[in-house]
Amino acid sequence: MANHPHQALKRELGVTGAVLMGLGSIVGTGVFVSIGIAAGLAGSTVVLAVGLAAFVAMANGLNSAQLAAAHPVSGGTYEYGYRFLNPALGFSAGWMFLLAKSASAATAALGFSAYTLDLLGIDARWLIPMALGAVLVLTSIVLAGIRGSNVTNAVVVSMTLAALVAFVVFGFSDIEPGNFDGFLAAGGTVGLLEATALMFVAYTGYGRIATLGEEVRDPARTIPKAIITTLVVSMFLYVSVAYVAVGVAGAGRLADLTAELAAPLEVLAAEFSGSGLARVVAIGAITAMLGVLLNLILGLSRVLLAMGRRGDMPAATGRVNEAGTTPVAAVLVMGAVVAGLVLIGDVRTTWTFSAFTVLIYYAITNLAALRLTPEQRRFPRWVAVAGLAACLFLAFWVEPIVWLIGLGLLAVGFVARALVRSTAR
Repeated sequence: MANHPHQALKRELGVTGAVLMGLGSIVGTGVFVSIGIAAGLAGSTVVLAVGLAAFVAMANGLNSAQLAAAHPVSGGTYEYGYRFLNPALGFSAGWMFLLAKSASAATAALGFSAYTLDLLGIDARWLIPMALGAVLVLTSIVLAGIRGSNVTNAVVVSMTLAALVAFVVFGFSDIEPGNFDGFLAAGGTVGLLEATALMFVAYTGYGRIATLGEEVRDPARTIPKAIITTLVVSMFLYVSVAYVAVGVAGAGRLADLTAELAAPLEVLAAEFSGSGLARVVAIGAITAMLGVLLNLILGLSRVLLAMGRRGDMPAATGRVNEAGTTPVAAVLVMGAVVAGLVLIGDVRTTWTFSAFTVLIYYAITNLAALRLTPEQRRFPRWVAVAGLAACLFLAFWVEPIVWLIGLGLLAVGFVARALVRSTAR
């Protein structure tokens, strides 16, 4: 089906705004929740998993950057698949993104709720209702357009970064070297690789910058600079937090705290020598989860917009409002989908599923980068090869049942696509 002319979104985002959007998408569930989940798999070697995941993310980020600079429209890898590969791979990337990031958004909403309830001393039975409330409020903010979303994001990201820096500074003196004994043996190779796959998801918020390509000013310059800056800052932050958390609590206790409360850093901060930091970290976690949720609803709606424009989703999702500031139907649909996934109420399930689907998504990103012409290419070809190999390799270390569910849902996606297209005809 042809890509019909459509109204474009306004370009309102500069380098600083793009970096803050990237950090708002990355610094959230990954650092406050998934480090603890990964510690349960890899033991103290989780610190190494965080570093390895960062290098995989950097390769993918460089490829996303050069693709976005060459083809700066909303939709991210969905559009790159169509433009540089073929419609089937393009659709697969878009559908996998919707699945992966809807699950990540639900995880963020549940994480927000867990930290908020813990801070306020409210019974855990309110976990799902509060998470649903967060989805409703942030969907409303995204409906107002990129400018309002950007201001909200800047505020929550600043609070989150301040809290995490304080956690690292105050916690460093309480590290017990014994918690790193048997470092390379902990969890074994399988545990390390599965933890790396899970932690890779924690970095993939940089893709939001590429997904918003149609709303970025001077995309050829802004997008590569913003993606690289975002990844470097988040890598140093994640490794530092993982090192302090494991060093203070030990990997086993960190994993147990995550499973029991989904709010491990707050508990650890309360134990730091005379810091009184727990409330600061809790507020930072709350703002982090809100930032991630905001950015995910934003990114999801832009991919759905692109799919609606190409006829892979209902036509209504491919339209923007008259002001050119927001795709109303796409935002409402994705808000409803995230709310539905919140009802599952299981952070580990949503995060593991997100790991598999996002690895397939970025494998297609790297495949598309291999098709760039020498004039379009900004980084050596081996960067795309390394990113592709790493994504496919790590995908095999996710639990087999998740593979089967993911592939089954991909098949469901193609059936839905065929129905949408036949209805449109």
